[in-house]
Amino acid sequence: MTVDQGLILGLSFLYLALLFAIAWLADRRADAGNSLAGNPYVYTLSIAVYCTAWTFYGSVGRAAATGIGFLPIYLGPTLMAALWWLVLRKIIRICKTYRITSIADFIASRYGKSVGLGAASTVIAVVASTPYIALQLKAVSASFSVLQGGEAMVGSGLFLSDKAFYVAMVLAAFAILFGTRHLDATERHEGMVVAIAFESVVKLVAFLAVGAFVTWGLFNGVGDLLQRASSQPELVPLFGLGALPGGYGHWIALTVLSMAAVLFLPRQFQITVVENTDERHLLTAAWLFPLYLFVINLFVLPIALGGLLTLGHGVDPDTFVLTLPLSQGQELLALLVYLGGFSAATSMVIVATVALSTMISNDLVMPALLRSGLLPSRGDADLRRLVLRVRRLAIVAVVLLGYVYYALVGESYALVSIGLIAFAAVAQFAPPILLGLYWHGAQRRGALAGLVGGFLVWGYTLLLPALIRAGWLPMAWLAEGPGGIGWLRPEALFGLEGLDAIAHGTLWSLLLNTGLTIGLSVFGPTRDIDRIQATLFVDVFRQSGHEGRFWQGRTTVADLHALLARFLGARRTHEAFADYGRRHGGLPADDALADPALVSHAERLLAGHIGATSARVMMGSVVKGEALTFEGVLEILDATSQAIEYSRRLEQKSQELERATAQLRAANERLQELDRLKDEFVSMVSHELRTPLTSIRAFGEILLESPDMPDEQRREFLQIVVRETERLSRLINEVLDLSRMESGWSGWRLETLDLAEVAREAADATSQLFHEAEVALRLDPPKGPAPVKGDRDRLMQLLINLLSNAAKFCPRGSGEVHLGLAADDQRITLRVQDNGPGIPPAEQARIFEKFHQLQDQRAGKPQGSGLGLSIARRIVELHWGDITVESTPGEGACFIVTLPRAGGEHCDIEPAAPPRLAAGTGS
Repeated sequence: MTVDQGLILGLSFLYLALLFAIAWLADRRADAGNSLAGNPYVYTLSIAVYCTAWTFYGSVGRAAATGIGFLPIYLGPTLMAALWWLVLRKIIRICKTYRITSIADFIASRYGKSVGLGAASTVIAVVASTPYIALQLKAVSASFSVLQGGEAMVGSGLFLSDKAFYVAMVLAAFAILFGTRHLDATERHEGMVVAIAFESVVKLVAFLAVGAFVTWGLFNGVGDLLQRASSQPELVPLFGLGALPGGYGHWIALTVLSMAAVLFLPRQFQITVVENTDERHLLTAAWLFPLYLFVINLFVLPIALGGLLTLGHGVDPDTFVLTLPLSQGQELLALLVYLGGFSAATSMVIVATVALSTMISNDLVMPALLRSGLLPSRGDADLRRLVLRVRRLAIVAVVLLGYVYYALVGESYALVSIGLIAFAAVAQFAPPILLGLYWHGAQRRGALAGLVGGFLVWGYTLLLPALIRAGWLPMAWLAEGPGGIGWLRPEALFGLEGLDAIAHGTLWSLLLNTGLTIGLSVFGPTRDIDRIQATLFVDVFRQSGHEGRFWQGRTTVADLHALLARFLGARRTHEAFADYGRRHGGLPADDALADPALVSHAERLLAGHIGATSARVMMGSVVKGEALTFEGVLEILDATSQAIEYSRRLEQKSQELERATAQLRAANERLQELDRLKDEFVSMVSHELRTPLTSIRAFGEILLESPDMPDEQRREFLQIVVRETERLSRLINEVLDLSRMESGWSGWRLETLDLAEVAREAADATSQLFHEAEVALRLDPPKGPAPVKGDRDRLMQLLINLLSNAAKFCPRGSGEVHLGLAADDQRITLRVQDNGPGIPPAEQARIFEKFHQLQDQRAGKPQGSGLGLSIARRIVELHWGDITVESTPGEGACFIVTLPRAGGEHCDIEPAAPPRLAAGTGS
């Protein structure tokens, strides 16, 4: 099945027109103060420009050959996304603070605003991006060819006779419209960002659509597809790791390369850093971007397996996404897939060429013009048009370079192979950037040597073999090495064999790059500007609010205004100076000397238009004198740091005051609660005291008013009075005991004693009570001593209370109480188990409350004050221990006391009084 060529071209131009309309509307909304690009979801979708035609077509082709071998390209970004808040946020903060416009500008600025380093970084970025742009052109060419029934787009010649050339020029035109309407590279291209986000949705929907069609249209679901594939012996290796080329070394290499690529590809730096409007958007992107990668790759393996089962090995696997719908007569789905692939390709080309044009203009052309004298450093000429022309020509040149690579070399490689070569080149940015972010000692000479050395090794081990396979150089160089020197073989350098080409080239290039960067940074003198920039970058979060007054030369406000007007225009320069005056309490007169802060501010404004290195040169042309020395910078930074530290301390004191206020409020609430509990306690004590007093008074009045009462009855009434008096005395003593315990351990005699010996004494003391109640008491002592630190009398009181309480609730004649002790290296555990009626679950939480007594027990209401268990718990608390109860109704109750063994971590301090005078839920 074929699709009409006019329909394909018309649809392509309509789609590009739609993109331009979306970008135009987004810019209009941004001008009206209603930005779409300021949304974290739009920002995240724009980051998905990472998924190019390589993802849309090449991943399926790679899966058809290696199974899950396509995954490392997406595992790397997923892992890196987890570090974005630590790494990418710092890069964004630096770029926003110092108006850095590109990755080349970032590297040059970090290492002393080096012109040479900026130029080298630009060349590497352009060369690294060229294969990637060629990849997009090849993907568009292949997709057009498939829709046309297999005719190749490349004609008999190049350029005007080749349709791919016209596609390249159309993409260049749209890149110019999207990215070079304004000169200020730090102005966000909001329309471009929204258009790229829209394209990310289109390619995701298209890929999911064809994936669903293959899985449930051609087959009966994933299970059916996998079952059919597993029945084909030649497809079985795709389900394991055996099909991976290069083994685990290749897997690791791809993961490392993709981690670097998602940060340092020029298009990714443009989107994630330059176009970022809010650092907090990274929090959304850190989970949403990996989710996008996961979803868009869901059907990669099913499509690859479906293509192999349906079309066999006679069809290029890179085209399975298109050929499968076409083979089933699904023209509309095929066109949707074509648009998805077209979106993936155009988004990459547009963003990459915009980023590269900025680098070429700022770090190659402008410094060359300034150094050569072709661009006068003074004058009234408006240079904005010149810079814009340079950037537009750079876009055309980059796209043409990609087209030439595609036409001459691209047909020799699969899509993924072309992309991996580009990834390895971009990875050369990782050592100088990451070391420069966190190491003050990283220096310009080390970064320059590392970049150049790593890039040359990349060219020798990866780019040179590509040219050899394209027929431009002798094939013998791969097998024998140049001149027959075996250890110079590009894919087995220095005799290193056993690695695939990508892993081999990545290893040698990054090893040399990192080694040179670190080694040459350690030795030799350091320039002041290098040390200044290192301090500003590494400590950006500490100094981000600092104005950066790093000039001590002399120039007038008028000279600064004239210089900026040549690049910004008179109106925007006037607005920039007026804004500075509002923020700094006014602007000096035109003939007055500009202060260092204004000079640095002007340099940053200029850097946003022509880059940091060119801005440095231009500022040097109007400022008479030298830049501030490193010692001067340190004085400024030290003063700033002191101010920041003072502010931090004030904030800390404010927080401490807030905490103290909260503590006072809590203490006041607690005092009110204690006052309520005190009243409640007094009420309960009064009630308990009134009961025996009422009995004593009643029987005393009877005895007083009945002098001739029989002696036997008189004796009975007197015995009641005596019992109630004893009860009253016990109650008063227990209240006094509890009151003393609430105030702490005053009057106690703390000593180390054997709890087993105390338990035996308590058993002896209560033996008569158990005898009268006809309850058996069994004592199970530990095998060894049970040393605890405490007051013997109080521990004896604790045991007697627990044993007496158990005896009361045991059935007469068949009752049994078990007193057991167990000891380990840290704790002593005492258990008092009875076979009484037990404690209902609702009562277990209240059993230790003052005056709380169990009701409706088989044994009837116990005689006592209800303070025994409260006293027991307080004694345990003051011995650093804990008391709990375990009970099942009808099966008895078990009170468990745990105390620290003598010599443990809690036994060398004195017990403290609790923070309450009365308990709410027990004491």
